[in-house]
Amino acid sequence: MDAVEAITVLGGVATTQELLRCTSRRRLRSAVGAGRVVRVGPRRWALPGVDDARAAAARLGGVVSHLSAAQHWGWKLKLPPALPCVTVPRRSCRLDSDGVELHWADLRREDVSRGVTEPLRTVVDCARTYPFDVALAVADSALRAGLDRVDLLAVAGHAPRTGRRRALRVVERADDRADNPFESVLRALAIDAGLDVEPQQWVGRVGRVDLHDRARALVIEADSFEFHADRAGLRRDVRRYTSFVRLGQRVARFTWEEVMFEQDYVLDVLRDLRVGATRPSSWHR
Repeated sequence: MDAVEAITVLGGVATTQELLRCTSRRRLRSAVGAGRVVRVGPRRWALPGVDDARAAAARLGGVVSHLSAAQHWGWKLKLPPALPCVTVPRRSCRLDSDGVELHWADLRREDVSRGVTEPLRTVVDCARTYPFDVALAVADSALRAGLDRVDLLAVAGHAPRTGRRRALRVVERADDRADNPFESVLRALAIDAGLDVEPQQWVGRVGRVDLHDRARALVIEADSFEFHADRAGLRRDVRRYTSFVRLGQRVARFTWEEVMFEQDYVLDVLRDLRVGATRPSSWHR
């Protein structure tokens, strides 16, 4: 896998160890040499979006915000932002915003640190602005990075009325146990489908699962490409899921591409599982 593709799948930022599960050192060196991947810390790599956002913010007289700020703070995202995200004062006008995702807000001094929205403000901005799955991935990653849920709830509760309910929903549902954005997005879809899931739960003595709806005896797995590299791994995987079924669990498995780009399909499956529905026999034609 190409290094840029690997970082994208891993949430836009990744350690060397994470990357080398998906790509090779040669491909990583090549991407760095071409400027398609940048070092953002010791053994830590990202896509070069934050520098673009800083340049856009300087040009427009604003600050780096939203998903670009989340990138700056080193959080993993559903997908990297398509455009640099910048917030400018409300009275700004006649701005050349081509190629920029522009937002308007009168920020307080404490909302900004060195030209970037502060972490708490960044999470709440994302939660007010983006779809639930995008915002939940940001909030989960922020909690894993050490942000305090109580502080987040306080900031969300004092957010402007427009988007406040969305922000509170995201923060209330955020969970630092989620392993990565793939799982966060899948959990968001499961919540939207009406399931009551918890991340990273042990089921019997078989093992830990990505999501578990205990009341419905339902295991939901985000099937990552990186753990199925050889025949032995495949054999362990098959035995594992068979063991869950023997415990009376139903098992649903989804690929990264399905969760990110085929969400209607994923929602249909999860809703069927919520009500215990089965497809008609014409499915097997």
